[in-house]
Amino acid sequence: MTKVREGELYMLGLALLESWFPILSIVAIKHIGPLHTYAFSLFVSIFFFLFIMMRKNLFSEFKNKESHKYLILTSFWITTLFLFVFFGMQYTSAGNMSVIIFMQVLFSYLYFNVFGKEKLHRFHTIGAVIMGIGALIILVPDDMHFNKGDLLILIGAAIAPIANYYSKKTRTYCSSETILFFRTILAFPVIMIVALILEPDVSLDAVINSLPYVVLIGFLIFGLSKIFWMEALHRIDITKLSALLAIIPMITMFFAYLYLGEVPEIRQILGVIPVVLGGYMLTRVV
Repeated sequence: MTKVREGELYMLGLALLESWFPILSIVAIKHIGPLHTYAFSLFVSIFFFLFIMMRKNLFSEFKNKESHKYLILTSFWITTLFLFVFFGMQYTSAGNMSVIIFMQVLFSYLYFNVFGKEKLHRFHTIGAVIMGIGALIILVPDDMHFNKGDLLILIGAAIAPIANYYSKKTRTYCSSETILFFRTILAFPVIMIVALILEPDVSLDAVINSLPYVVLIGFLIFGLSKIFWMEALHRIDITKLSALLAIIPMITMFFAYLYLGEVPEIRQILGVIPVVLGGYMLTRVV
């Protein structure tokens, strides 16, 4: 099996897991708020990565001093990305979140092609324009009043390519598990302290009600799916990998309809088509 095919298989597993992220998070947020949901999910994922680190004896990877800078930068950008996403999800739908976060493909193109040194192609430029139109259809409602949740998630999408860039750099020095364990250990106390300061105290009943969703987010989303992401990122180009995320919004909308009763709006459906089409065009080799 080729390296690229391995990356595509990791990406498929990632897509199936990540499609449930906004659904599980929105339910948990209703019980305990966005910051506590983020913090408790990180806490759960610490045990997931600790078990793997001990089983694979990966702690020695921290001895590589060249990796420290990239580990810190990767942790910072990933943590910041999810802060915006969790804050945004309390104000928007699971379907909108999954489509808007996919806009990271457009931002990847802008950073690495338009503002970077890679050569531009007219076909890719058309794809970027189409994708931008799709985003506007979703972001701008009929009353011209922007949903702040959508805008917060859009900021997260803009941060995602930066986080991916440093993740790919860090992966050359250490394993995916080490990167994610370090990021989780670093992020948990910070997010927990911020949650205790900014959010009201949560009751025991609220914690119990949110527990199944937090555990699933911690193990499957922050744990297993992030390993899939790192491994895919190690094997596939960032822009191509981001484009493969195109299947996630459709899967999320389907499960959100079944589990949350979210019926996709006409505007949402009209917006997702150009977003996915534009993402495909941006990553096609011409």
